[in-house]
Amino acid sequence: MAEAVYVMCGLTSLFCAGLLVRSFRAQRTRLLLWSSLCFVGLAINNSLLVVDVVVVPDVDLSAVRVSVAVVAMLLLLVGLIWESR
Repeated sequence: MAEAVYVMCGLTSLFCAGLLVRSFRAQRTRLLLWSSLCFVGLAINNSLLVVDVVVVPDVDLSAVRVSVAVVAMLLLLVGLIWESR
């Protein structure tokens, strides 16, 4: 059951990233770019979670997953700070 939730979270993140990229391509707003980069990172993070828990449970990928999530959140934070100026 938990594996299905992980997969659905990954698909949701990927869907949101796709919508944000499509909106960025149409409007060319920099905040949409930063948001789409963040959600691409979160989709990668969720994919790594599925790989970590389901595919290779013997290997600990938590450091890689946390690093990807931190980079994704930092991208959004930088975008928000950059756009507030």
